[in-house]
Amino acid sequence: MDATTAATDAALWITAGAIVVLILLSAFFSGSETALTAASRGKLRAAQDRGSKGADTALRITEDNERLIGSVLLGNNLVNILATSLATALFTSLFGDSGVALATLIMTLLVLIFAEVLPKTYAITNPELAASRVSGPISMVILVFSPVVAAIRAFVRLMLRIFGVQTDPDSQILAVREEIAGALQLGHSEGVVEKEDRDRILGALDLAERTVEEIMLHRSNIEMIDAAHDPRAILQQCLESNHTRLPIFRDDPENIIGVAHAKDLMRAMYETMAKAGDRGFEALDDFRIADVMMKPYFVPDTTTLADQMRNFLRKHTHFALVVDEYGSLEGLLTLEDILEEIVGEITDEHDPDAEHQVKAGDDGWYWLDGAMTIRDLNRATDWSLPDDEANTIAGLVIHEAQMIPTPGQRFSFHGFRFEVMEREHNRITRLRVRPLAPVAE
Repeated sequence: MDATTAATDAALWITAGAIVVLILLSAFFSGSETALTAASRGKLRAAQDRGSKGADTALRITEDNERLIGSVLLGNNLVNILATSLATALFTSLFGDSGVALATLIMTLLVLIFAEVLPKTYAITNPELAASRVSGPISMVILVFSPVVAAIRAFVRLMLRIFGVQTDPDSQILAVREEIAGALQLGHSEGVVEKEDRDRILGALDLAERTVEEIMLHRSNIEMIDAAHDPRAILQQCLESNHTRLPIFRDDPENIIGVAHAKDLMRAMYETMAKAGDRGFEALDDFRIADVMMKPYFVPDTTTLADQMRNFLRKHTHFALVVDEYGSLEGLLTLEDILEEIVGEITDEHDPDAEHQVKAGDDGWYWLDGAMTIRDLNRATDWSLPDDEANTIAGLVIHEAQMIPTPGQRFSFHGFRFEVMEREHNRITRLRVRPLAPVAE
């Protein structure tokens, strides 16, 4: 009898010990799942570059999240179910039928606290470090469970396909750009990232998504040189212009024949006058601007800003003329325009008013030029006016109003009040805007 009692006691202690071990394994699987899914791949890559083998393994096993999660969940469920079964058997032998309810209550508390909340809380505090530490054992678990996980994955996909759901295991839940943008917006809202830093990084990320048509200077605002003008008048125009490069046309502004650089133009005119001796300015009558102009560089309006910046750098030029699908002149683009999408408005002594495009009055109204882009306004004020249907503020008002407004007309849309102040022909040249409600900080 004593031997039987001793054997029973030993079995109870072995069962209790097995339950403890299984709960520890469950904690390991739960913490590993949280660490590996929450770890930043960017930080893991940095650790890998510093020689961390754990980070290297973590990067490798997280490339296939479906296989990783399947293996971890399989191991976690196995140990949880086994621990619960052993606990039920243990408490039933000790307390009879009431042991089932008691086992359920106690195991729920033990699993919740020690196998779920505690390990996941630890893992989330430093996911990259935890991921590096558990990556080795988890890689072995993945290897052992891979046949079963592969069968489960096939069955799951079959079931989803029956219900019309297509799965792509290679796709990422969020694109890298969206992850970075979301992190920057969150950091800015929490005061960690400055607005200027956020705008610069987002501006650089947006270059591949935006076209030259969105930021070009419209042809109605391009300053040009008429090749038929007197050479002295051309020189005077170049000296009075705020721009160093001016397009040259012949007969029709659509017929661009070249681009004059102010430095090349004045150097050539100086050499002409120097060779003429006593003739002075009369020597300029023989000057031909076609001899010093550069060949015009045309780009389609659908070119992305990222591609165009690369083209500028490859061609060693900063100036391009934008044309539509029919070859008609649409506008003008410079390398500075693209850089301004990243760093903000670039001004010098020749355009000091450019940095004051948005003027806020004491009454809460913002006075704007109609040609100002919606993106520039959003960056200057931290608003979020949509720019899907129009590039400029005037274009947005016309699109929403479905008409060409007259001065004095007011409109309300997208949470803002717009009032047209000045109009030239069919173009809104001046307007003012104010939020209908205070903008959230």
